[in-house]
Amino acid sequence: MSNNVFPTLAGLGWSFVRTPIWSTLIQKTQSGRELRIANMANPLYKWSLTFDVLRNSGGFTELQTLMAFFNARQGSYDSFLFQDPDDNFVTAQQIGTGDGSTTTFTVLKSFGGFIEPVIYFNPSPAPLVYLNGVSLSQPGNWSMSNDPGTITFTAAPGAGVAITATYGYYYRCRFLADTCDFDKFMSGLWQVQKLEFQSLKP
Repeated sequence: MSNNVFPTLAGLGWSFVRTPIWSTLIQKTQSGRELRIANMANPLYKWSLTFDVLRNSGGFTELQTLMAFFNARQGSYDSFLFQDPDDNFVTAQQIGTGDGSTTTFTVLKSFGGFIEPVIYFNPSPAPLVYLNGVSLSQPGNWSMSNDPGTITFTAAPGAGVAITATYGYYYRCRFLADTCDFDKFMSGLWQVQKLEFQSLKP
């Protein structure tokens, strides 16, 4: 399980497809009624990327960068971190309310009103934690951990204290296939028509 971050490359093209994935068991009766059981409390996500141009000349090494990253993961074997360009940061996110005894809280993110856990923090810029809107300094007062993301306080926040935080985050992912087609369409210019990967749960 690596913590290498998926590279940001200028040749990323359109379309950029992100797919929420749920798992539901559906049993139908002869009368047509359904019994549905949700297997997951939170979705997985699949991304499908295209790279219109990967340069391999004139001092540019985008082809080598992406191919090396894929090969270093051994295809779908190893995981990596991905920063979704549209879903990677929250400000003053509510993560809990103190009760005077709990010290560890699961870190959350809200996207369009849907709230789910954060798996892996982005350490830059440094996260900020607030109790009732007052910044709580680090180190000494709190610490963070990943897989899944949690914040642990040295002293439990008091009963009724609102706990909020500002931080960036990654998705932990793996490639969906052990192969990737790199297409050379001009001298020094390559493309990838589809590169798919999926988020993982801790």
